[in-house]
Amino acid sequence: MNQAFFTDGGFVQVPAGVSVAEPIQFIFISTAKQGGETIQPRNLVVAGADSRATVIESYLSADNVAYFTNTITEIAAGDNAVLEHVKFQDEADAAFHLATIAAQLGRASNVSIHSFALGAKLSRTNIRAKLAGEGLECILNGLYLTRGEQLADHHMIVEHAQPHCASHEYFNGILDDKSRGVFHGRILVREIAQKTDAKQTNKNLLLSDDATADTKPQLEIYADDVKCTHGATIGQLNEESIFYLRSRGIGTDNARRMLIHAFAGEIIARVKHDSVREKLDKLVWDRLEANHHLAKTN
Repeated sequence: MNQAFFTDGGFVQVPAGVSVAEPIQFIFISTAKQGGETIQPRNLVVAGADSRATVIESYLSADNVAYFTNTITEIAAGDNAVLEHVKFQDEADAAFHLATIAAQLGRASNVSIHSFALGAKLSRTNIRAKLAGEGLECILNGLYLTRGEQLADHHMIVEHAQPHCASHEYFNGILDDKSRGVFHGRILVREIAQKTDAKQTNKNLLLSDDATADTKPQLEIYADDVKCTHGATIGQLNEESIFYLRSRGIGTDNARRMLIHAFAGEIIARVKHDSVREKLDKLVWDRLEANHHLAKTN
């Protein structure tokens, strides 16, 4: 649908050997006035060999109506490129958000892809990363905060198509009220991809008895000389940790708040660009502080 109907989007091409110090930012602000409107941007990011850049992709809204965003971002990283991509989704509470990030990575490149999902009634982010060159490293990192009846879904396939590559996936969810988080991660190791090092982790923090987390980490391995792990956790705040903080003179609510912020901070800390990381930390902090349910458990 996006390929047939997209009319706008962003294009970044970083020439070979060029280093861009300041982050490059795409900002998509929906101004839909009535329900049913559809927005379909398409983005292309090309990082040449030995280049370095940070790209931020933000989705925001001016009005709270039930519109639909259907976006695709394609990423091509050349040999030895260093690229950091940050997707920040904070659309209207009534909106629907569907996104695909498709990345093909070259030899010895270092690519980080971050997804922060805070808004929309229903959101899904599909990430497809093909590790097409030897000796590269890829990090997929994400945080989703849900409340009310929100649903946030991340669906990933990381294909190891060459040997001596590393991929690491870290996704944390903080879920409140009757909201739902979904994580589906699949690491596919081709027969040629010997010496693969892959790790996949999904952790979910439930702040309500009515919140739900569905998690399905997967490994599909056809090589015989690899190091691959996966794991998932779903639970509430640790009472022993709360007790420890209270024993140091910290009130119960502040202890819970500190633990929730630390849980989100695990993901934010992996953003490498200093100014981007600081901005994201403030945005997430303000969102957590604004929602009193996120500071307390039921």
